Amino acid sequence: MKKEKANDRGEKRKIKSNPENQIKKLPIDAAGKKIPKIFYLITILLPLIFFALLEISLRIFNYGINTEQWFAITKNKMMLNPEIAHRYFFNIEKVPYSNEDLFDKIKAKNSFRIFVLGESSAAGYPYLPTGSFSRYLEKSLELLYPDSRIEVVNVAMTAINTYALRDLFPGIVEQKPDLVLIYTGHNEYYGALGVGSVESFGSNTSLVNAVLYLNKFKTFELIRNSVNSIAQLFAGKKSRDPGTLMSRIVKEQYIPFGEQNYKIGLNQFKNNIEDILAIASENNIPVILGTLTSNLKDQPPFISIKSGNMPGALEVFNLAKTELANGNIPAAEKLFKKAKDLDCLRFRAPEEMNDLIRKFGAEYRCPVVDIDSVFNAVSPDGITGNNLMTDHLHPTLEGYKLIGKLYLEQMKESGYLPKTKPLIFHEQHLDSLTNTLSKFTRLDSLIAVTRIKILKNDWPYIKRKDKKPVELIIREKNFIDSLASQVVFEDITWEKAHREAAQWHLNRREIQEFQNYMDVLIEQYPIITEYYQFTANILIEKKMYDEAYKYLLKGYEIKRDAFFSKWLGIIDLSKGKTDYALKYLKESMEIENRDPQVLYNLSGAYIYIKDFKKALELITLCIEINPEFPEAKELRNQLLAASKN
Repeated sequence: MKKEKANDRGEKRKIKSNPENQIKKLPIDAAGKKIPKIFYLITILLPLIFFALLEISLRIFNYGINTEQWFAITKNKMMLNPEIAHRYFFNIEKVPYSNEDLFDKIKAKNSFRIFVLGESSAAGYPYLPTGSFSRYLEKSLELLYPDSRIEVVNVAMTAINTYALRDLFPGIVEQKPDLVLIYTGHNEYYGALGVGSVESFGSNTSLVNAVLYLNKFKTFELIRNSVNSIAQLFAGKKSRDPGTLMSRIVKEQYIPFGEQNYKIGLNQFKNNIEDILAIASENNIPVILGTLTSNLKDQPPFISIKSGNMPGALEVFNLAKTELANGNIPAAEKLFKKAKDLDCLRFRAPEEMNDLIRKFGAEYRCPVVDIDSVFNAVSPDGITGNNLMTDHLHPTLEGYKLIGKLYLEQMKESGYLPKTKPLIFHEQHLDSLTNTLSKFTRLDSLIAVTRIKILKNDWPYIKRKDKKPVELIIREKNFIDSLASQVVFEDITWEKAHREAAQWHLNRREIQEFQNYMDVLIEQYPIITEYYQFTANILIEKKMYDEAYKYLLKGYEIKRDAFFSKWLGIIDLSKGKTDYALKYLKESMEIENRDPQVLYNLSGAYIYIKDFKKALELITLCIEINPEFPEAKELRNQLLAASKN
């Protein structure tokens, strides 16, 4: 019996020391009670509730910068948020913005909506906002399809790359595009979040895209801003670099051909474009891609170093020049492209990127416009140079028009066109009319020239120590020159500069130039009715009634106010269009019933239709409002005399 008890105790001791049994006893508190499962649920939910409440609070109090994708400019019109680039730029003060193209909040039934994606070349630098290829395309489509509502929305921006495009694309899908055009790739290394950029988060595309997703939350913005503030405390006061965005955004100057960062850039381009095309395919949205073109013949490599078995880029560039001088065009073209690829400063996309674009076209069954080949084909010696390029990769105005034509040709070939019946134009006639409709001013031209001068007076075009004072490279001869400089240095907006230029020409009685500037403003901001009214008013003062009528009618279509109705009615009455005159003048009177000029002309309209009683009633009211209206008194006397006979 004693032996058995001893065994029992031994077994009990074994049970006590068994770890499995110890684990089973963990959900017991000090009082020996089992901890409820809800305790664990609360432990998990508390942080989530905290962050949810924090996010809601930050949104209620409008913390930080509004980086929502779309901005309601009016009740009916939308545009890309001017602050959207803050999603991608964290270390640069002045962020880029888009061309501010408008589109309808609710898509019209007859609308044909195109979105253009890309970087500075797609945006039209240095001619933006008026010189982009999207403007040329839009005007051509408006001529061809007058019964369709053409909306070409350019969301391209300088210094971004495919990370931004991928981030924006789901929001673009929500706007129901009929077609998407993509021209991108040059900024893949140094654009915001690129592997060589000061804005880089690293080389993992999934991680960077995850950060971009989180960046849409105010809580993440608060954390990011807090971290940046702490970092600046330790870093000391940051000096303001007055250099160009191109010179400020580069972190890794040396990215040799074929090495790790070179491959990372290609990989991020591949991953992001594939994501965009996959989303487009899932939503049945047609996409047209464009190959990348750049200045091959007249742009020497920026940084030339020998790496491994590879020769220096400048050495290859000089060989290309020799082959060109000897008339060996195919060899020269091949060497120019090789020199570009060996350039360690990757501001121009390597040829492998064009290979990827063609591969995407085949895999995703989307057309590819071979812009690169066409630019070469129309250039002297068959190699693109300064004939079509303003700098290393941004086309001239003629170059942008050519890109617009190429995309239009591909749209026709692929059948990606509005459903309404097109008008028939000879190609040269269409081009001529498009150029006439595409408004462009001398100020726009000077802005472009000034931008390029500033660009080429900075690194990497020259060494930073050789940078010249601005006053030595920008010589202002007149008021328009000074406006161009102010726009480039962001002292005034593009819009204000054009308003001041219009007024300057008006003061000099240069009515045609005044009209041209107002036309450009109206084309860029078609919803600002004050521009139509101001222009029409000046033309009416100059007795240019037919010209004024065009602006009055366009303004009236946007906003039926007393001014537009009044003058449409007065001009129609002078041309004997009594029915239209009555319609417009009645509308004007309903809005503003004490305008003696409206009453006087409306009385005249009733005389035309022989309603003398109504005419007398209106002219009497006119005189009551303005007793010193001599023409009104004379008209009333005539009506009174006629009524006695």
